[in-house]
Amino acid sequence: MTADWHPAPRSIPTDPGVYRFFDENNRILYVGKAKSLRNRLSTYFQSTSGMMERTARMVNTARRVDWTVVGTELEALHLEFTWIKEFRPPFNIQFRDDKGYPYLAVSMGEEYPRAFLARTRVKDGTAYFGPFTKSWAVRETLDLLLSVYPVRSCEKSTFAKARRDDRPCLLGDIGKCAAPCVGRVSADEHRALANNFVGYMTRQDSSVVDELSDKMNEASRRQDFESAARFRDQRSALRSIAEKSAVVLRDELDVDIIGFASSELSAAIAIFHVRGGRVRGTRSWTVDTELEMEPAAILEQAIENVYEMDAPPSLIDVPFEPLSADILAESLTQRRVSTRLKGRVRISVPQRGDRATLMTSVTKNAMLALGEHELHRAHDFVARSRALEDLRDNLGLPEAPLRFECTDISHLGGTDIVGSLVVFEDGLPVKDDYRHFGIASARDDTEAMYQLISRRLVRLAEERTTMRYPTTLILVDGGQPQVNAAARALADSGLEGLAVVGLAKRLEELWLPNSDFPVILPRDSDALYLVQRARDEAHRFALRYQRSKRTKTLTSTLNELEGIGPKRVAALITHFGSPTAVRAATLEELCRVPGIGEDTARRILGTLNPSETRE
Repeated sequence: MTADWHPAPRSIPTDPGVYRFFDENNRILYVGKAKSLRNRLSTYFQSTSGMMERTARMVNTARRVDWTVVGTELEALHLEFTWIKEFRPPFNIQFRDDKGYPYLAVSMGEEYPRAFLARTRVKDGTAYFGPFTKSWAVRETLDLLLSVYPVRSCEKSTFAKARRDDRPCLLGDIGKCAAPCVGRVSADEHRALANNFVGYMTRQDSSVVDELSDKMNEASRRQDFESAARFRDQRSALRSIAEKSAVVLRDELDVDIIGFASSELSAAIAIFHVRGGRVRGTRSWTVDTELEMEPAAILEQAIENVYEMDAPPSLIDVPFEPLSADILAESLTQRRVSTRLKGRVRISVPQRGDRATLMTSVTKNAMLALGEHELHRAHDFVARSRALEDLRDNLGLPEAPLRFECTDISHLGGTDIVGSLVVFEDGLPVKDDYRHFGIASARDDTEAMYQLISRRLVRLAEERTTMRYPTTLILVDGGQPQVNAAARALADSGLEGLAVVGLAKRLEELWLPNSDFPVILPRDSDALYLVQRARDEAHRFALRYQRSKRTKTLTSTLNELEGIGPKRVAALITHFGSPTAVRAATLEELCRVPGIGEDTARRILGTLNPSETRE
């Protein structure tokens, strides 16, 4: 069925462009780009039954779409990124840097450039290097570099005071500042020092060390031992910096290596900045994926975020090709040229050698970042407490739901109906209290939910006196129909002190019984993360029980066949992965299972699917 707001297909241009979906309140839900707007948008205006769950939610929530035509795919990429940053639509992913990593910065936009430690990056001509994992590493590197390139490192107030008093600070006296404040070097000479500082941090190659060795030897031949000692100390400082970075690539390559990891609700990106064959910095980002996006699309947006402030190297290694890889490479090349760096950007998927080995390490870092992100959100006591308090306030509960239960219904085409119940206390799962429910028959999900809640409330009335915390909230997986069914069961039971709420899969909105409007929690709130986690846990538990039941049913059916024992049944399930796959197997596929001959395979087919014969 076509919604009244869907544009006529012929009215949508075939040019490249950027489109925006809006809800009934004119809020932007999603921003996307397309090589052909008509081809891309037409995929949203078909039946939502074949769409991924969250994509269908976005389309069902939308009430309007508009588009902007641009000249090229490259322009579309730029405009999409700009609008996502500006409007922060709820169905577009938003990357979060995992830490405020420190950088070594040089303020090249000032008359007298200054070297300093920075936590944030600003587009004011400042050159940034890093990120470093520890602030002391930045300070140590800066201290070593100042003995070679003695640029100013003081604050503006200190520099102004030294100029007024015509007296340099301590760094000027010990040779770690060229003291432009008192005229020991001119502005041009000081800028040359800053350029050399930036040049070394950019390249960090061995030629600078070799050059200092030559200067040291030449000074020794002239018997200028004071200069020779200075060159020696500078060489030692640069060698010390180099030794602190592990050599990972035999070729002195400049490359950024990006790793990727994802789960159902989150994704993580890790990056190693390799310069001159050595790792100079690491960084990672995490994101909660609202709309189901292909990993290639997430990776494309991640790369855009990585180089929003920094110039990219000429080579970027990725675990798989991002969406619109050629267009993305062209965009990054333009960014590189704008910072006066030469060479085109190439996006590569390493297959073998040192870079492929390093990609494995970076991917492991992404997996660790993802695990840490999910573990932190699950086990941070402050976050859990805040989540429970937010649920209390948003749902109008008399107190925070220190113990709540979440239920889900699962079935296979209306058959094999099962229910699950999971329990959370203090925001953490209590797996010993999980329960399964077998439901013999039900007309639909609402009747199944009524049966499940009714049965649970009978036991809950008996268990309440033995609980550490009484259950005060029941969360159901579903919208208003499921919530109203649960509320009827609660009213029929006569049990008091319980609230019911549903988590709908549309905008992840919360529905109270007989309410005209849902409760919308902020997308990045700890409360929403907690109820999503409970809903997903209930869904997982229900599916596991349903698969277990199907396996037992299949096992019982097959065991009744002559000549098929437990080992052959186990071999069938192991080979195909699930009872459903065994039922769907052809004769030829069954014969490939060790120990299953053609006669046995035919008997299995006849038993599991008596009305079908599949060759």
